[in-house]
Amino acid sequence: MKSNMSELAAPLKDLPPVEFACAYGSGVFPQPGLVRTREEEEEEPMVDYILGVADPIQWHTENLQRNKDHYSFLMAYLGAKTITEVAEEIGAGVHFNAFVPWKDKKIKYGVIRMHELIRDVLNWHRLYISGRLQKPVHILIDKLDLEDVNAANLKAAISAALLLLPPEFSEEELFAKICGLSYMGDLRMFFAEDKHKVKKIVQGNADRFHALYKDQICSTADTGLLKLPSSFGDPQAMFVQDSSVSATCSLVSALPPAVRSQMGAELGEKIKLNKVGREIPEVLVKAREEAAKSMQKAIKSLVRASSLRQALSGCLAVGGVNAASYLSQKVSKAWRSRY
Repeated sequence: MKSNMSELAAPLKDLPPVEFACAYGSGVFPQPGLVRTREEEEEEPMVDYILGVADPIQWHTENLQRNKDHYSFLMAYLGAKTITEVAEEIGAGVHFNAFVPWKDKKIKYGVIRMHELIRDVLNWHRLYISGRLQKPVHILIDKLDLEDVNAANLKAAISAALLLLPPEFSEEELFAKICGLSYMGDLRMFFAEDKHKVKKIVQGNADRFHALYKDQICSTADTGLLKLPSSFGDPQAMFVQDSSVSATCSLVSALPPAVRSQMGAELGEKIKLNKVGREIPEVLVKAREEAAKSMQKAIKSLVRASSLRQALSGCLAVGGVNAASYLSQKVSKAWRSRY
């Protein structure tokens, strides 16, 4: 593992310093049953990175001096300030440089302001980076202990998945629901993604999902919302959850503010005083199915908006030729998955 981690971290040495970095995707975690063309078999899959930085303008200024060729001609010409504005005002907060050659590989790295990264992890403001961190990643740099902050994101993901699951379900089904949250409403899933993507991610990373969520699942079980199976850790092990209205209220209260806000606008709210006497709006929950549908609607709305914004900014960021090449690869893979 150490050699693999050092190999994954090696490209970061050619970039300006970052506060957070993780590697993810099929170039890091192989997916079973992934159908690839002969040309794709001859190439190493692209390795994806998310980089959190304190000041994107400063970071891109330095990176343009070091690695101007990583950027499209237009972005390099417009400069660091415009690169950041396109990412934050048009996109979902992330600027991606894709198809970057590094030794015998190609890499893609997304740069996001650290403040926006933490905001999304805690609030699901975009449900973009938070969605990525709901799945296994290799954390390479973590100067602000984001891994600890991400515990709230994992807890919220479990709560959302439980609302969508029946009273009894397997561990694999739980992780599939969690994995699928950030794809709800994603425009790419209609034409440019493998329709079996979620299933392949979960089946190829069962042990990693278990390791990532083990503590949060046990914590949820300690509250009485969930009963652990005797064979906890087996993907086919069956869980039993409390599906009562009171349990539903507990799950809804654990959802992030961006989701609860939309649910409250649809289902209504009541004001509740917290331990320090502060007024907190609480979603009115009358029935589990109604709450689940409202939550699903809210998540789809957040993901749809983020995927559209990121698609628009991505076309500007990587340039027309690279955008067309990347999209054609995605569409080709999507169509192959349908036969």
